[in-house]
Amino acid sequence: MRTVYLDCFAGISGNMLLGAFLQAGVPEAYLSGELSKLPLAEEYRLRIEDVSKKGIMATYVDVELTNRRIVNAVDRLPHHHGESDEHTHKHEHKHHDGHEHRTFADIRLMLEKSTLAQEVKQKSLAIFQNLAEAEGKVHGKPTDEVHFHEVGAVDSIVDIVGTAICLDYLEIEKVLVSKLNTGTGFVECAHGLMPVPAPATAELLKEIPAYHCGTPRELTTPTGAATVKTLAHYFESLPADFVVEKIAYGAGGWDLPFPNVLRVYIGDYQGAPAKNYLLMETNIDDMNPQIYGYLYELLFAAGALDVWTTAIYMKKNRPAQKLSVLVAEADQAKCAEIIFRETTSIGLRVMSVDNRLEATRHIAKVATKYGEVPCKVSAYNGHIVSVSPEYDACLNLAREKKIPLKVIRQEALKIMNERLGD
Repeated sequence: MRTVYLDCFAGISGNMLLGAFLQAGVPEAYLSGELSKLPLAEEYRLRIEDVSKKGIMATYVDVELTNRRIVNAVDRLPHHHGESDEHTHKHEHKHHDGHEHRTFADIRLMLEKSTLAQEVKQKSLAIFQNLAEAEGKVHGKPTDEVHFHEVGAVDSIVDIVGTAICLDYLEIEKVLVSKLNTGTGFVECAHGLMPVPAPATAELLKEIPAYHCGTPRELTTPTGAATVKTLAHYFESLPADFVVEKIAYGAGGWDLPFPNVLRVYIGDYQGAPAKNYLLMETNIDDMNPQIYGYLYELLFAAGALDVWTTAIYMKKNRPAQKLSVLVAEADQAKCAEIIFRETTSIGLRVMSVDNRLEATRHIAKVATKYGEVPCKVSAYNGHIVSVSPEYDACLNLAREKKIPLKVIRQEALKIMNERLGD
């Protein structure tokens, strides 16, 4: 499996990711050509250069704004939970009363209307979705109405979409990440000094291992944190069975006491050893069928991966149900105890499942005219294979709005397909 491991000893930001991927072999012309599919061509130009950080050669990427769109320095990074050192030069920009902040809804529409590849749109939107939710929670606003300020600025749109473009070009199927160094000290935001990590970054880093050391600077930015939250799986160190093909470095702007770089390893990784799965089965011909619903709930709560029943005929032509439970070996005892306690079964067949293939999946939320609907997006070998609106969310909206459930599902699917370019 084509995999990238992000070594974040100096934090992570959008432009550090771009720099590393360019050094890893993504052609500058390809990146620029794909980015030109966004309606931003007259608003920026890319500055790409090789730099040395404590003796390590790295690629530095900066998004320089043109005179077509002058951005208020108060809205630039790092003033609003910002992108720290990677964009310090932009403080030279003067205030412009005509500057319009982009909302998440604006950015989503921009991406949906673009001709970018489906996988690029999907990854970019998922990252922005997480950013919008984090900013919305911090500022008390609905997701679609969040004014991104620094995140909605041109450079961060380029960083996020550019990262998705690079992952697609390199055919990366899995992203792994180390513990994140957030830096220390305080960052100046619109509302005053805030401790590092700034509020939006802290929200995004929930349940993600991080530490704070090294220098009084903001090293992990909202863009970097959102990318990790959306795409990456945590590994404390480079996995032992990761076959490294290439190592590349993306540079930050500051000169620090240690190399201010993001190190990425690109190679082949088959993943952790497969879990041992078991299939437990029993035939039941003498139990009240009303019990099955409750039984399913108990088994799923105990860790069962799947539970189903099949209509069968037993001896003496008795109609019956075959109960099947797919379970990890570690949860076998709990599920077996439930089956014996709650059913009339007096015996179980237990069979080993040699292999179980899984599509990767994440939840993308769509705003329908009936309300918000989470959709499960599943991918296999780097390609989207299924999009499914979550049943419970559709059911709740159907009951609330007095609308057929199928109408809400169809509306959610229509919006997701338009978003993904189908």
